[in-house]
Amino acid sequence: MSASVIAVCTSENKGERKRPVSEVNVTAGKGIDGDAHAGDWHRQVSLLAMESIQKMQNLGLSVYPGDFAENITTIGINLPSLPIGTKLKVGETIMEVTQIGKECHTRCAIYYQAGDCVMPKEGIFTRVVQGGRIVSGDIVEIMGDSSL
Repeated sequence: MSASVIAVCTSENKGERKRPVSEVNVTAGKGIDGDAHAGDWHRQVSLLAMESIQKMQNLGLSVYPGDFAENITTIGINLPSLPIGTKLKVGETIMEVTQIGKECHTRCAIYYQAGDCVMPKEGIFTRVVQGGRIVSGDIVEIMGDSSL
């Protein structure tokens, strides 16, 4: 099975769940147009695997793509195992992995509901090397690696 995009999500403000949208336009060096996290920094686009969301669903939480504030929800790729500097082709875009996980300075509602959250450990962050469009169903490829 090849890796693919399950959902693309955006939000107008930082610190809130993102809403799934039909497609996003991504600008090189900035991130997703109209998303709160776009800008000239190393965490322009965030990715989280559906497999990680399913871990939280298995704990009884009613959570879905975007609920962990990720921009792109994937399936079929072990995101936290990717080394920093890995280049990913996602739809028409090319992104470079810049960070694995993040420190949570404040506990989110998910943490209080489940006693844990997957984004700080299993989410990844990227900067955009080549812009373009991303839609649900797009293929995710590790550049230079034909096997996921």
